[in-house]
Amino acid sequence: MTGWNVGDMPGLDGRVAVVTGANGGLGYVVARELARKGASVVLACRSEQRGSEAVERLVGEVPDAAVELARLDLGDLASVREFAYGLPYDRVDLLVNNAGVMALPYGTTTDGFETQFGVNHLGHFALTGLLLPALLATPDARIVTVSSFLHALANIDPRDLNNVRRYGRWTAYARSKSANLLFTHELARRLAARDGASDVRAIAAHPGYAETDLHTAGPRAEGRRLTERLMVLANRVVAQPAEAGALPVLYAATAPGVPSDSFTGPSFAMWRGTPAPSWRAPWTTDDAMGERLWAASERLTGITYEALRT
Repeated sequence: MTGWNVGDMPGLDGRVAVVTGANGGLGYVVARELARKGASVVLACRSEQRGSEAVERLVGEVPDAAVELARLDLGDLASVREFAYGLPYDRVDLLVNNAGVMALPYGTTTDGFETQFGVNHLGHFALTGLLLPALLATPDARIVTVSSFLHALANIDPRDLNNVRRYGRWTAYARSKSANLLFTHELARRLAARDGASDVRAIAAHPGYAETDLHTAGPRAEGRRLTERLMVLANRVVAQPAEAGALPVLYAATAPGVPSDSFTGPSFAMWRGTPAPSWRAPWTTDDAMGERLWAASERLTGITYEALRT
C-alpha cells in the first residue's frame, strides 16, 4: 500500500460502477479515475444541471470515457427507488456510496428523517439494498461507503436516530458517519453468513481532510459568511486536494486484496497522505449495535435486503 496512487489501479474494462455524488469533489475524482481505467460509470447526482456539467467536464478530461448521468436524490426514498429500478444493468461491479452532507442546520428529508442521518446513512442503506441483487450477481463486486475520521466525535443513539431531542450539527454529522461504519460492519457480517458463496465485499474509506464544497455548505445555508470564509481559507491552507482525498476511496474500490469491513484513510494522522489502514472507534464494530441500526434502517426505509435471507 505504501505510496499507492492512481497509476497502481488495475484495468477496469467491462466493469460497471455507480458513484453517488459524482458531480463534484471526491465523487467526481473517483468517477473520473474509474472511467480512465475503462469502467462504465454512472454518475448518480441530485442536481441534473450539475451532473450534466460534470459529465461534460469528465469527457473533456477523459475523451474515451464511458459515463452516463442518472438523477438520484438520497433524501427522497422515491428517488432512490426510481434510480435503482431504472438502472439499465443487470450487474454492478462497484457501488461507491460517496454523497453526503455535513454540519447543516436542522432539517428533514422528503420522508421526514433528520437530513444528515437521512442522506448520509438511510439513503445509501436503501440504495445498497435495492442494488444488492445486481452486486451479488457480479463476481468480486465491492460496496465502498465513504465515512469520516470525524465519526469519532459521536456514536449513534439508537433511541434518537433522528436527532430530535437535542440537535447539534457536528454531533449529528458524526453520528451519521458512525452509522456508515456500523452499516459496513453489519453488511460485511451478513454477507459472510449468507447461504451460498458470495465474494461481495463491504468496505469503508475516508478522505481525511480534503478540499471540497462539503465544508462550506452548512455556513452558506445559514448565511454565516465569516464562517464560510474561514472554511474556505482552511481548505486552501490545511486541506489536501480532492485528488489526494479520493485516493483511499479508489484504493478501497480497486486494489487487490482489500478485506471486507476494512477502513482505509490517509496515512498521516488520518489527515492526509497515501492510503493506509485507518483507526476506527470501537463502537463501529459492535455487533449488537450494528443489528439494532440495521433493524431500524429496514423499518424506516422499507428496504429489507431479501437477498441476504437466502
